[in-house]
Amino acid sequence: MIDLFVIKVGGNVIDNPVLLQSFLKKFADVKGKKILIHGGGKIATRIGDKLGIESKYVDGRRITDAETIDVVTMVYGGLVNKQLVAKLQANGCNAIGLTGADANIIPAYKRPVKEVDFGFAGDIRVEDVQAAPLKALLDAGLTPVFASLTHDGQGQILNTNADTIASSLAIALSKYYSVRLIYCFEKKGVLHDASNDDAVINLIDRVIYKELREDNVLTDGILPKLENAFAAIESGVAEVLIGHADDVQSNTTDTVAGTLIR
Repeated sequence: MIDLFVIKVGGNVIDNPVLLQSFLKKFADVKGKKILIHGGGKIATRIGDKLGIESKYVDGRRITDAETIDVVTMVYGGLVNKQLVAKLQANGCNAIGLTGADANIIPAYKRPVKEVDFGFAGDIRVEDVQAAPLKALLDAGLTPVFASLTHDGQGQILNTNADTIASSLAIALSKYYSVRLIYCFEKKGVLHDASNDDAVINLIDRVIYKELREDNVLTDGILPKLENAFAAIESGVAEVLIGHADDVQSNTTDTVAGTLIR
């Protein structure tokens, strides 16, 4: 039986007030213990532009220089996080906004410079995640809402991928709970046919995954998500689900609308 849901919501939902309101209402109605992880990259880009701070990317990943880390800290940890918490409170969900620096829950380290210097980008060692204070919050009836920020233990905030934070929290908490990690995005799940949004594969295990790869069913974009999903399962997470944000409530039940990975 699943007794904790770790849910990451994609930026496309955060950027759309109508989709966001719908998602938060459904998230608030999810029964039991739950955690929400979010980013807010497009909002950070817009505010950076207004401040004259240009956003730079390499292979789709943000370069977090000294000016940019200030912007993402303000936007992710302040504006977006507190708006989400306030909206969840309005929907009857007793949420608490956090970053990885709070209670030292997610220490990280600055990504080493190789071909690209990503600046103040943080990478996580799962064994460093402090699950005990997070368990205390959950057991107190609170719903943690994490911005995609960590810290290096030396006073520096780090910009960290929200998918990675979600996976790391799910793995760390799996020693206390049976965890379903849910990635909510704009598709209904993993698809048999990328051109047909309704062609959802409802269940994938390692055997099915191997067959799908051999048959070239899976697109390049979904492969990293599936590899991350199996890595989480092999590290103690009971289940991973990939599905549409609109289906978040049904995807916390036994009758899922997305793709359940075991």
